[in-house]
Amino acid sequence: MSETLRYDETGEVHLDFHGAANTTIDFIIARYGVAAMDEIFRKVGKDVYRSIHDDLVAGDTGQLVRHWRHFFAREDCDYDIEVGADEIVLTVRSCTAWHHVAKLVGNPSPHFCDQTIRTNEALAEGSPYAIDTQITGPGACRQVLRRRA
Repeated sequence: MSETLRYDETGEVHLDFHGAANTTIDFIIARYGVAAMDEIFRKVGKDVYRSIHDDLVAGDTGQLVRHWRHFFAREDCDYDIEVGADEIVLTVRSCTAWHHVAKLVGNPSPHFCDQTIRTNEALAEGSPYAIDTQITGPGACRQVLRRRA
């Protein structure tokens, strides 16, 4: 079980990265289709965030919670995390990434939040957990991690 985060940047926050991701998402979908983009997000969840995925497979949710807290606080999102006995709920009332992209391009890609949905699915793949991601409004979501039945 990993005690440290693989990615724990502390330098300047570069929100324009999210604009580049938004453009890339639209490009890949236009060129290769949604299934190709979904596969890329799946690889992010299983390969880029391998240590979080491996911890979830081992039944440890700690690194995922630390990851969420680190990055949502780092980007000054309006969010909270409730860690309960049966589920962990991440409520994002205002996603800084989504709103920054909206300022840059007007309307974020309709697939912008797929990066969260598909990456979460891959993080939980093969683990005793499922992560259900519900988009609750523009730049808002609820991510619920719970043990599979």
